[in-house]
Amino acid sequence: MSTFSIGERDFLADGRPVRLLSGSLHYPRIHPGAWRDRIVKARQLGLNTIETYVFWNEHAPRPGTFDTQGRLDLVRFLQIVAEEGMWAIVRPGPYVCAEWDNGGLPAWLTSDPRVGLRRAEPHYLTAVDDYLRTVYELVAPLQVDRGGPVALVQVENEYGAYGGDQEYLRHLVDLTRECGITVPLTTVDQPEPAMLTRGSLPELLRTGSFGTRATERLATLRAHQPTGPLMCSEFWCGWFDHWGAQHHVTDVETSARELDDLLAAGASVNIYMLHGGTSFGLTSGANDKGVYQPTVTSYDYDAPLDEAGRPTAKYWRFREVISRYTELGDDIPAPAAPAPTFEVLLSPAVGLRDAAEAAGTWSVHDGDRTAPPTLDELEHWRGMVLQRALLPESDVPRVLTVGEVRDRVAVWFGGSQVGVLARDHHDRALVLPAGGGELLLLVEDQGRVNYGPRLGEPKGVIGPVSLDGEPVTGWSSLVVDHDLLAARVLEGPGAGAVPGVPSAAMLAGPVLARARFDLDEPSDLFLDTRDWGRGMAWVNGWPLGRYWSRGPQHTLYVPGPATRAGSNDLVVLETTAARPVARFVAHPDLGHTEV
Repeated sequence: MSTFSIGERDFLADGRPVRLLSGSLHYPRIHPGAWRDRIVKARQLGLNTIETYVFWNEHAPRPGTFDTQGRLDLVRFLQIVAEEGMWAIVRPGPYVCAEWDNGGLPAWLTSDPRVGLRRAEPHYLTAVDDYLRTVYELVAPLQVDRGGPVALVQVENEYGAYGGDQEYLRHLVDLTRECGITVPLTTVDQPEPAMLTRGSLPELLRTGSFGTRATERLATLRAHQPTGPLMCSEFWCGWFDHWGAQHHVTDVETSARELDDLLAAGASVNIYMLHGGTSFGLTSGANDKGVYQPTVTSYDYDAPLDEAGRPTAKYWRFREVISRYTELGDDIPAPAAPAPTFEVLLSPAVGLRDAAEAAGTWSVHDGDRTAPPTLDELEHWRGMVLQRALLPESDVPRVLTVGEVRDRVAVWFGGSQVGVLARDHHDRALVLPAGGGELLLLVEDQGRVNYGPRLGEPKGVIGPVSLDGEPVTGWSSLVVDHDLLAARVLEGPGAGAVPGVPSAAMLAGPVLARARFDLDEPSDLFLDTRDWGRGMAWVNGWPLGRYWSRGPQHTLYVPGPATRAGSNDLVVLETTAARPVARFVAHPDLGHTEV
């Protein structure tokens, strides 16, 4: 049995002063077959602790569920941390931000108008209590005083930047202790006086989140917390990217100097991110500060370990800095070989609408509705939905107007695509040609906002839809279960040349296509998407995430453990148009670094 506590100036392990040298690894952003590799490389860097968020909406995609399988096996992840002789910091939120869809909050919760987010509101607290009790059932047996690795647990997340409901924080603390969490509890905020005051309670250890001016910010933190260890629990050594912007990088020497300043001041640190990994599937979030900006699939973060877990120049420079403050062994990561390079032809398998209609049924809604139901009303929390209505004949063109688009709507009329309404362009209207017939909308969620006042907003077509000012009614909806459709493509005839389907000069979307490729052994791969439009991809059923020709990201990372020796299957859902070739390249391409 061991103890971990907070002393006058230090963390204490069995009464002995220790410094936490930690790195952030988000277990759902890493294939579980690679967890140990990333944790070992953290130890080889000189770290003694691994930090992770817990993502509520990923574990509980529906009310009353809590998935701990595969990449959501929190217990196994923490067990590997322990097996490698390291401590762990667990940050269960309930809100995490993390550039993650909806900041980690379940959309089934935030869509309930009765719920008051991140405050002492009864409906919200009831759901939070159920979630935290479930998490703590997993975490409590893994605390240091029970032979496990968990040394710290964080309460909420950067709460001072959002609110100041002390009753809410008190409720979270009381529940955490009631659930058997005995290790020290922390909070984190940017070292701004107002945030540090609002975001914590007197008995909680305040920690800071910052990436520059370390000495100054530690002084601010100390002014608000006269005793206890100093800690930067989010040392930002990189940043994240948005579609349509640049790939962010942080100068290696600048980051190393700031890390040195932190450690020279005697502070503990958590490097955010040590290894960012990938927002697999549709888990990436978005920001909206007047313009909606969805986050890219890669969470490389310009971290010391890149998206594929390979040490970067920042890794080696950080190791030099850390060696001044702790003894390092001779064990270092082996050099990484370039990924295999090859290309295969994609064959169109089935149109998206045909596939969706084969897998589901259209739901018919109240004929008086002046807008189709949102994704939230349909209880479809991520992805796409098809919406349709019948329009009367007209001899002249008409203007279609919607209240608001969240986040992208491709519009077909009379069987032909007539335009796209994009949230980031603030589009709300387009011209329909003369005629009549089916109005078809492909409504796409590009990621829920994860930070700020638009957290928890519904997705879909918001507000009335009108035609020359007259409301459009008679809506039907068809949910697009993208993962199910991708799996069904693989149940058909073998990939490659599909019987009865001629090869295409271009893939005309929205369409599902597939290919088969062989590998000598399981290998990390980089799928080049530069010749494709926008969509998502899977390898052997593993959801790689979104791609978009807008960039900056132009490769999708394929985790080695998701591949196999011999035959492998690739499925692509292309919504616009693509060259029907899947090209795998030796290195990632995350885009330009300047606008």
